[in-house]
Amino acid sequence: MSAAYLLLEDGTRFDGEGAGAITTALGEAVFTTGMTGYQETLTDPSFNGQIITFSAPMIGNYGIESDVGESDRVQAIGMVCREARNAQPPGRTGLLDWLADNGVPVLFGIDTRALVQHLRDHGAQRSALVTDGTTPEEAQKLIAATPEMAGQDLAAGVSRPRREQDPADGATRCTVALLDYGAKDSIGDLIAEAGAHVVIVPHDATAADIAAINPDGILLANGPGDPGAMDAHVANVQAMLELGVPVFGICLGHQLLARALGLSTYKLRFGHRGANHPVLETETGRVLVTSQNHGFAVQPPEGTGNVTITHKSLYDDTVEGLRLTGRPVWSMQFHPEASPGPHDARDALVSFVDEAAAYRESRSN
Repeated sequence: MSAAYLLLEDGTRFDGEGAGAITTALGEAVFTTGMTGYQETLTDPSFNGQIITFSAPMIGNYGIESDVGESDRVQAIGMVCREARNAQPPGRTGLLDWLADNGVPVLFGIDTRALVQHLRDHGAQRSALVTDGTTPEEAQKLIAATPEMAGQDLAAGVSRPRREQDPADGATRCTVALLDYGAKDSIGDLIAEAGAHVVIVPHDATAADIAAINPDGILLANGPGDPGAMDAHVANVQAMLELGVPVFGICLGHQLLARALGLSTYKLRFGHRGANHPVLETETGRVLVTSQNHGFAVQPPEGTGNVTITHKSLYDDTVEGLRLTGRPVWSMQFHPEASPGPHDARDALVSFVDEAAAYRESRSN
């Protein structure tokens, strides 16, 4: 282990011990309050370009499993925690070894509660995680040259080539086109498990590309970056709405759908990241405990238009769900697939497949 530090854009510095890769990582410092699922979190494409601080006191105590990642690589560019473990149960790799192999530096042994409180009070900000001896003066210059998260379209860097998957039992009820802006693998897995033949297409797929698949439903997945910088994607979503099939958006997909429906988005001060966020289902009064990972939010619709708010955050009243009146078009800011997190909202994915299957049936009559 070596000396290491995290330097924030505002000059605040946290000194501790380094592990993982020997390097300097530059990106947005954020925090997550999830208590479990560090491997799923680190491989979630929505964390691309970010340095994650875990508020849980110990990370790495059960190693790395071969089949629980949410993408094909580590997406976070740095990890900060109070206590870092490199446990290697039989058949598993140690977390710190895994991060080193993937070029990701680690800072541990700091007061993460103080860091989380600072980010909560002053906002997520550009930062440098240093384990290679780069001086604070040099790191400050590197931070100043790093792009802010606002204004960045990051989908191209995490989207993967077209791929398909089917239900394990082969009983296909419908076909779903899944737009991969940085989709977590568990979304496709659960849609397939509910009975869909899933065609996962790259982030820049057009309405014509989707029409060629002849889907019974379109799912706009999660991903990193600023939805306000994704005008071309918004135009594609607007054209997809003209196809008339059910459309469901998750996280970034929710934000892109909102923009396609005429709403705007904005950057949150420190974002919502964790697995314990209470959300009100406005029509029923039911409260869902949800998994969330986003730094931007949707401005509420004004007046009595055709877009209805279906879910609201009980933390700050931000928009957590939308529905287009009279059409099977809706979205959720939170992650119904969770992974990690509670499964209160997983039935939303089954409901989407049910809607797509019903649409398929209506077309055959």
